[in-house]
Amino acid sequence: MKRPVVIGCSLWITGYVLALYSHLPWLSLTTSSLMLAAIVVIHLLRLPGGQPLCALLLVGAAYGYFQWTDQRNVTALLPLTQQENPDGREVTLLGRFSSPVTVDGDRASFTVEAESVRFQDRAFPLGGESVQVSLRLLAQPQQEVASAWRRGDALTLTGTLRSPSPARNFGGFDYRRYLRLHYTHWQLIAKGVDQAQVQPAAASISSTQLLRWNDMLREYLSRRMDLIFPAPQAGFMKSMLIGLTDDLDPERFQQFSELGLTHILAISGLNVAVFLGVCFWGMRRLKLTKETYLRICFWLLPFYILLTGASPSIVRAGLMAMVALYAARKGVTKDVLHSMAIVAWVMLVWNPYFLLDVSFQLSFLVTLGLILGVQRVNDLLEGWLTSSVLRNTASITLVSQLISLPVSIYYFNQFSLLSWLANAVLVPVISLVVFPAGIIAVVSGLMYLPAGQGMGGLISWLNDAIFWATDKLQQLYLFKQIWPTPSLPWIAFYYLLLIGIYGLWKRWSLGNMDEPPIRLESIQDRGGAKHAIGLWLAVGGFLVLLWIGYSPDRLERTGLVQFIDVGQGDAIFIRTPYGRNLLIDGGGTITFSKAGEGWKARKDPYEVGKKLLVPLLKKRGVHQLDMLVLSHEDADHSGGLQAVIEQIPVKQFVFNGTYNPNKGIEKLFQTALDRKFPMLAGEQSGWIQIDPVTRLRVLYPFSETVEQAEFVKEQNEYSVVLMLEMMGTKWLFTGDMGKESELALLGRLKENKEEPDRLDVMKIAHHGSKYSTSQEWLDYWQPRTAVISVGAGNLYGHPAPDVMERLRNRGTHVLRTDLMGEVQLEVRKDGLFARTKIKEAD
Repeated sequence: MKRPVVIGCSLWITGYVLALYSHLPWLSLTTSSLMLAAIVVIHLLRLPGGQPLCALLLVGAAYGYFQWTDQRNVTALLPLTQQENPDGREVTLLGRFSSPVTVDGDRASFTVEAESVRFQDRAFPLGGESVQVSLRLLAQPQQEVASAWRRGDALTLTGTLRSPSPARNFGGFDYRRYLRLHYTHWQLIAKGVDQAQVQPAAASISSTQLLRWNDMLREYLSRRMDLIFPAPQAGFMKSMLIGLTDDLDPERFQQFSELGLTHILAISGLNVAVFLGVCFWGMRRLKLTKETYLRICFWLLPFYILLTGASPSIVRAGLMAMVALYAARKGVTKDVLHSMAIVAWVMLVWNPYFLLDVSFQLSFLVTLGLILGVQRVNDLLEGWLTSSVLRNTASITLVSQLISLPVSIYYFNQFSLLSWLANAVLVPVISLVVFPAGIIAVVSGLMYLPAGQGMGGLISWLNDAIFWATDKLQQLYLFKQIWPTPSLPWIAFYYLLLIGIYGLWKRWSLGNMDEPPIRLESIQDRGGAKHAIGLWLAVGGFLVLLWIGYSPDRLERTGLVQFIDVGQGDAIFIRTPYGRNLLIDGGGTITFSKAGEGWKARKDPYEVGKKLLVPLLKKRGVHQLDMLVLSHEDADHSGGLQAVIEQIPVKQFVFNGTYNPNKGIEKLFQTALDRKFPMLAGEQSGWIQIDPVTRLRVLYPFSETVEQAEFVKEQNEYSVVLMLEMMGTKWLFTGDMGKESELALLGRLKENKEEPDRLDVMKIAHHGSKYSTSQEWLDYWQPRTAVISVGAGNLYGHPAPDVMERLRNRGTHVLRTDLMGEVQLEVRKDGLFARTKIKEAD
């Protein structure tokens, strides 16, 4: 059997994947151990048919091991949760810091290895369970206090115990699952450093102390790099050189992400290669023997992995390098595939959840593709490109782009057609010049600061050129593609077709050499034609697969109205039966700041549009918005739209025709003008045909209302009200209109003698506020279903009890985002169907 370790690792991963999508309770650690023992016995006895049986047993052992690990990943408070829910209770936590403390504005965050948690009436042991802590700082001096806390320090902290929030939107980020994959089941929310009692750890040689020293070294290097490199670039260099991303400009990261360059900011094989190159060069200058410097480098690599943050990508690269160094020192022939399989197997046994980590997946997948594909593609391109440098660059770029595409669009839902150009041109410059020069600048700056600063200044010129190039490439909006999240079968077919295309291309290039040498030319012509036809069919199938993946809903003929849970705000996304996309409002984060509180500002604050709405729209494959409607200009409706129009093309932008002067709206409107979106004032109009079975009508505001008010601070009574008809269903979207607007609209409709059929769905105005949804309003429209977009636990008491009572009295079925998360209503030929992210019974 060739490469048994590679095959064994593949079978082990297969077992993990099966365990993710099925459940066999009889498989456990015991059965896994027995299966592994059986494999050993079969191998020793060389039983007939042993290889297929061993393969099956290895898959089963992996299945059982993953399932056993996952079943043990539960909170130590599980017995308590079965009796009562501790979520939201005030507790005192006792434990030790298990991570560095990150201070960002008015928040300090860290993890605690908790020994026990004390409720008012009793204490409960946690046995070292990890708890995520978010500590709100109440004054600027508290930043310095929190920054002085170190890993390993003893901590007693009083706060509120919280269960992490699950995803509240379909396809949204699931923070609860994310923390669980890091073996964390609880959050502790606290206010003020006065709630914490910290006892510095005693100096001793231990793993915790080594990690503490490593944290201090990383902090020292970070401070030094702030002095070496210019301020706008220090965060970029920290991310690339030592894996510190705290100071990386979020806009720069977004730019690199859209161009497919985020791997530059991730510590991986390149960093290890340069580190080893510098070590080899220095030790050779010191006249050390080869065996000596190989041994020294072998033991230095674990410390380098820790220094750079120990992400899965650097762990993979570092461990593979250690295997290679060991093989070189022992004079053993090294097989890169075997090295990679050994490292992957070790990492997956250590932590099975690595399989679900995007860094792990991309790192191993791209490395595997480069190992197997680059030379093969290089050989195929030999007749096309004569320059070996161009051929190697083209092969590396082509293989890495093709291999990483499915995983990239699965997690990030975007791809730039200029990614290959950005990678081909910028990656060599960064990897061969900027990165090595950055290492030299840091080392020089550690010994003599002016020397490091001089080198850092030179690097900054090159970085400026790189940033200029990425700015220009990012501005070419037509080359940006948004992909919906692909299915696992689609990804499998993608790789199978890719392999098939390579095989057929190779056969077509080399000719059919298996035929007998009789009438060789005619046979080769016939074989070549056959392979050419097969190749074109495979390429055609691949293009069809890409077409399906890019627009999987292209042939769908159902409508879908999605009330996205953006907290206390509105965001309604409509996909019509013929694929038109409409967005009404975009939610928004309301902030309250006072003079002198600039220290509270965070480097990358949570913003609904950027963090929630845009990722959801991308996951759902929204390539463009045919219509964007801003019902009115309050922050909880308009704030998220800035990120939307920056990242998603818009065909037309409808607003209420007034202007509420503030920085957010000014920036929003200016961006729309810069992007040349048609901006239309939403005034009462006739029907607008959206597609053959969908039409839209603006009911409010009236044209005279808009003409009389240009600058409007209080926007609610100027909300755009829309009537939608889709496949025979009738919908009303009301923004934040109040009773005054309701009565005005009802008067105009009655004056025009418009008596509508009963509404299928009404979006309740102003999140269910008592100032809206009057009895007259409900009597006129008679909605069968009402949707209230409202934040869970909001401070305004929405929805108002009076509004809920009026809806109940009418027999209207009410759906609420605060209780149910996202609400989706699908229009089919046979009726209207609802689903919610959080079930009503929950």
